Amino acid sequence: MVELAEAVRKTNAWACYDCGKCTATCPVARAGSRYSPRRHVLAANLGDQQEIIRNGSLYACLTCSLCDERCPTRVDFTGLVQMLRQLTHGAGVEPECPHGGALQSVMRMMAKGGTQQDRLGWLADGLATDPAKGEVFYWAGCTMYYDAFFPDLPSPMVQIGRASVRLLNLLGIVPVVSPQERCCGHDLLWNGERAPFEALARHNARVVAESGAKTLVISCAECYRTWKLDYGPYLASPPPRIMHLSEFLAGRLGDLKPREGARRKVTFQDPCRLGRHLGMYDPPRSILSAIPGLEVVEMRRNRKNAICCAGGTWTNCDRYAKQIQVERLREARATGAEMMVTACPKCRIHFACAMKDPKLADAVVLPMKDLAEVLAEAVA
Repeated sequence: MVELAEAVRKTNAWACYDCGKCTATCPVARAGSRYSPRRHVLAANLGDQQEIIRNGSLYACLTCSLCDERCPTRVDFTGLVQMLRQLTHGAGVEPECPHGGALQSVMRMMAKGGTQQDRLGWLADGLATDPAKGEVFYWAGCTMYYDAFFPDLPSPMVQIGRASVRLLNLLGIVPVVSPQERCCGHDLLWNGERAPFEALARHNARVVAESGAKTLVISCAECYRTWKLDYGPYLASPPPRIMHLSEFLAGRLGDLKPREGARRKVTFQDPCRLGRHLGMYDPPRSILSAIPGLEVVEMRRNRKNAICCAGGTWTNCDRYAKQIQVERLREARATGAEMMVTACPKCRIHFACAMKDPKLADAVVLPMKDLAEVLAEAVA
């Protein structure tokens, strides 16, 4: 495990000159919380691990990386938070997990193994897949679990996976969809639980390697980030080409031939993992712009300046997160868009939750769909 001094060196935290731009930028701090990113940088630079434990705000960070974009000395604050959580996990610093910690429990069960999953139950009739071997592996993620936990969502999350497979089928691809797939471990990693994350990474990397797939296609922004940046030490050689669904499809739109539907305006919500963590902004917009009848309108804060859904690891379900979500929905509605398009299941869930506030009535309600769903409807 990385030590505190090494975390400071690896993340360039030593270069901080206490200008305060990180705190001024932080969505949580701007929402009224007393949380301050630079407080953790200062404690890390002083080697004061006890202060990091004592102040109790380490899990208030959304790890959205907005502060990293604004830091004049290029401190990797997001990376520092990840390391600090691993260093202090089990030492009295634990995240407050909503929903009774049930989602985290499911992840730990998958990491431990020995449980039987109905991992292919979400596949619909007419979708062609292979459970074991193929050139292209489609990574479904945990969306099928979210439908069980959030049955009151406006539309089933499994539609994301169904739309993704359907698009691959239309390109003549029969993807591997494995019954052995498990959670990618994203949330466990970001909540400091390194050991179960590594167990999941080793298992999943082995499943993909044994499939013989040369390309791994992922529709979830968080799964994509995890495979792209965190799975490196666990991948076989040569590793598969890892692509987000939007990246994979953007160069194949001529083969899909999207048709014109109802004319409407849409706005795209940049997931923090897809955008600031990986710099992928153009492929989703290229797909939307290629659909006849759709007009893409941008929110005031977009691309690297976009505000996230405030709940990436199921640990920030509080009044500050709600305020951030409501502010973002108001911003989306101000564009005149008739729909918000996402590329992250959690964005869908958290914004849908914020829309249910009876005090706000219809002031923040806006239909949402995943990018895969929107494109699949255009080629139906």
